[in-house]
Amino acid sequence: MKLGIVGLPRAGKSTVFDALTKNSAGAEHKGQDRIATVRVPDDRVDALRGMVNPQKTIYAQVEYFLPGLKKDNPADPSLWMAARDCDALLHVIRNHAAYGFEKPSPARDFSKLDQELILADLVVAEKRIERITLDHQRGKKMDPQEHELLKACRDCLEDEIPLRKKPELASARRLRGFTFLSAKPILILFNNEDDDDRLPDIKDIAAAKECQVIRGKLEQELAQMSPDEAAEFLAEFNIPASAMDRVIRQSYALLDLISFFTIISNEVRAWTIKMGARALDAAGLIHSDMQKGFIRAEVVSFRDLMEAGSYGEAKKQGSVRLEGKAYEVQDGDVVQFRFNV
Repeated sequence: MKLGIVGLPRAGKSTVFDALTKNSAGAEHKGQDRIATVRVPDDRVDALRGMVNPQKTIYAQVEYFLPGLKKDNPADPSLWMAARDCDALLHVIRNHAAYGFEKPSPARDFSKLDQELILADLVVAEKRIERITLDHQRGKKMDPQEHELLKACRDCLEDEIPLRKKPELASARRLRGFTFLSAKPILILFNNEDDDDRLPDIKDIAAAKECQVIRGKLEQELAQMSPDEAAEFLAEFNIPASAMDRVIRQSYALLDLISFFTIISNEVRAWTIKMGARALDAAGLIHSDMQKGFIRAEVVSFRDLMEAGSYGEAKKQGSVRLEGKAYEVQDGDVVQFRFNV
């Protein structure tokens, strides 16, 4: 999962990046793209490691990307190109006082950046439509479905409606290659004052599940602390969990992602997959040979495996099931694939 961090100037994007990735802030990063990979905390992986004592343990990972805005013009579509391959966007909105800036207005700032994303997408859609029309005039065969979808996108964007509001367009297979920014799921991070843990009035912005408060400066300090210091800090400021943990959990929910686990060759590993994915898809995520030669999947829930105490005991108790290609993988499943190539 790759998450892009976006926002208006002085929203606190770099501070949030440091808080989410436990990186140290530095002037040397100013204007540069920043990328960091973070291990997804998961107590279930820890428990499986304790049971199996494997030589290798691999956690799921999240990659955070902060585009380096080298210009003061966020409307420049070229500034957004690097964020197009992200799975979702984290929109950081200033909800704190800033020297030289007017009083924060989260609704205004959200709308302003959203319009920039819409404009960037409109440029892409119009250019492609122009190219398709020109090629058609030259006698080249065109894809009528792609053309109609792009025109629908253009009409939507001209009405200043982000594509994520139109699921039939946001999820259209023919449009995936365009990686429209306004079609991506967005998690809004309100960057509050240190002593403010309240969500601002968000009725006109998004559903509550798509919003979260982050006290950027506090969380930046927290990210540099030892585990013991961090635990005291969380309790003192009444923070339920670190921003890193909260954002990862909410990002999984936003993108309908779940985790399943494998124990292969003395290795415990967590995998991230879409909710509703089939066992055949999960096999392909691990290796194409597993998908091609798929026979069956041995499945046991994490809870049943922990209660049994070992994989062998879970088999004796009948907790391990044989499932076929169409089985929908559940969050927490421990899976072993039988295949032949």
